[in-house]
Order: sequence, then C-alpha cells, then structure tokens
Amino acid sequence: MIKRHAPTAARILVGLVFFVFGLNGFLHFASQPPPPPAGGAFLGALFATGYMFPLIKGIEVVAGAMLLGNRFVPLALTLLAPIVVNIAAYHLILDFNAGMVVPLVALMGYLAWSYRASFRGVLAAKASPASAGEAPVVLPAGAEASRA
Repeated sequence: MIKRHAPTAARILVGLVFFVFGLNGFLHFASQPPPPPAGGAFLGALFATGYMFPLIKGIEVVAGAMLLGNRFVPLALTLLAPIVVNIAAYHLILDFNAGMVVPLVALMGYLAWSYRASFRGVLAAKASPASAGEAPVVLPAGAEASRA
C-alpha cells in the first residue's frame, strides 16, 4: 500500500516545495536568512543580471504546478533537475548546509527512478531523427540505423 502511494507523495511534496519557494521569489512572503559572504556574492550576481531569478523562479512555479497537477511530470522533473543540481552545489559548497539538500535530492532521485520509463528515449546512446509523421527510432547501443 505504501509503495503504491510513495511516488504520489514524493511528487506532491516536491511540487509543493518548488511551487511555494518559486512564488516566494516573486511575492516575498517568507523571509530568508542572510547568506554567507560567498553565497551572497553568487546570489547578488544572479540578481544583477535582471533575468536569472525571474527565469529560475518562473520555472520553479510552472514545474511545481505541473507536479501538483500530475501533468507532464517527466518534463517537470527535467526542468527542475538543473535547478536542483545548482541548489545542491550552492548549499554544499557556498553555504555549507545540507539540511534541505539531502531530502530534496533524494526525492528527486526517487521520482526520476519512479518515472524512469519516460526517460528511456532520452538516455538512448544511439537515436535517429524521425521523418515527418514517423515515430523516432531508438537503437540499442552499438546498432546502426538502416532506413530504406
């Protein structure tokens, strides 16, 4: 019973985290503790670009809503993956705080594993482009494409 509902619970939890923290980037309803000097310099540089924080937070809101709505879940996980990598790198290298990083990375890894069938084509070593109206061909490693 628990095993059957675990992916749903993980999806909703990750969706809530990104939806809420993404909205906080726009609405500023929750205060953040001051970052350490190196972290502050990094965040200041991202903010100074003028577009990076709105882009990241916008992706977080949209992908979080996709996870909460159970729509386009593999796409949402794909959009969030580089954000999670950067969150982990920031907290492990610049902030020295793995408190939230470990559960977030674990949940994302579990969701990626749970939806692994959706990523088979992306992880194919050899693939060929599809012609108009044709499904893409995914080849096993070492196989060559032959089209007539």
